[in-house]
Amino acid sequence: MQDRQPSPVKVAIVVASLRILGGQSVQAQRLLDGWRGDPAVDAWIVPIDPVPPAPFDRLLRIKYVRTLVTQLWYWPLLVRELRKADVVHAFSASYSSFLLAPLPAVIVARLLGKPVILNYHSGEAPDHLRRSAIARFIMRNVVDANIVPSTFLHDVLFSFDIDADVVCNTVDLRQFVYHSRNPLRPRLLCTRNFEPLYNVACVLRAFARIQAQHPDATLTLVGSGSQDAALRAQAEALQLKNVTFAGRVPPSEIHRYYAEADIYVQAPSIDNMPLSVLEAFASGMPVVSTNVGGVPSILRDGVDGRLVADDDDEALARGILNLLADPVFARGLAGSAHHTLTAYEWPVIREGWLRAYRRIAARHHEQGAVQPVTDAPSNPA
Repeated sequence: MQDRQPSPVKVAIVVASLRILGGQSVQAQRLLDGWRGDPAVDAWIVPIDPVPPAPFDRLLRIKYVRTLVTQLWYWPLLVRELRKADVVHAFSASYSSFLLAPLPAVIVARLLGKPVILNYHSGEAPDHLRRSAIARFIMRNVVDANIVPSTFLHDVLFSFDIDADVVCNTVDLRQFVYHSRNPLRPRLLCTRNFEPLYNVACVLRAFARIQAQHPDATLTLVGSGSQDAALRAQAEALQLKNVTFAGRVPPSEIHRYYAEADIYVQAPSIDNMPLSVLEAFASGMPVVSTNVGGVPSILRDGVDGRLVADDDDEALARGILNLLADPVFARGLAGSAHHTLTAYEWPVIREGWLRAYRRIAARHHEQGAVQPVTDAPSNPA
């Protein structure tokens, strides 16, 4: 008689839908794709941004009213969906987003007697946790486990006496195909959204320096956000040529932009573990980035790419120009970066999440009732 296979762990993943295009929504979709057809986990997404039926959907166009309407549909959705789960996996950012998205999921899950994993992703964690007593209390005393995607965030949480495990982000190496840039041309790509913390303005200033030496240089900006108009005006004021504002690009198409460019550049002032850098690694692109947040935990300066000081367009341009002057070195960086990706492939990430889901579900089952868990392992998984 064959051993009976254990039932799949039912996991409700609470996260922004792909209508809010960002690292968390893309990462959640990759998790969902990975679990599809896997007998160990039955996962589904519960969007934090549900669209109400007509005619209420028109209210989403009105600032502030949009938040109220979304919350009115979000809470009942949580009740309907979380009651079906064995484990609630809630993605989390910082500040008001923490209060509007994961906090309601945590509250509803606890009322329903469901264990919760808080999957915290914010590069703004040091400031957020310093300011927010609510976030510190929830993460220390209410959720069953905190899981972060980087050692950087693990160390930040530890500094606030918050235990956390590390399960890294994952990158689909079937979608992003490695190819060596030979010749290495001044075709630059940046795929960060147009928000202040990503400092795309610094990328434009650096590109002006590069174009002064390489008139044929190109820059493609993939993204959107509150600074869209300002960045377009800046590009015009700098009299830049060959700058393409590609706008929002669906995750299923983004690999084409990596394939067509030669060097990846970004200049965030705050960051955690950017998927964009991993996607560049997977595509064979040498990377130049600011040395902030969790970036140096995935990119070693002079080994996997180049790191420069925050908001220093001269250093950013110099890093790119040095790669163009030494393409053999640049290709060596790209090759080294690609070798690091084994830690982010789905079989590795799958095991990390499966251990977490099963541990939390089993602990909850043994307790027979919801109790705050504050003794999660403090060492990275």
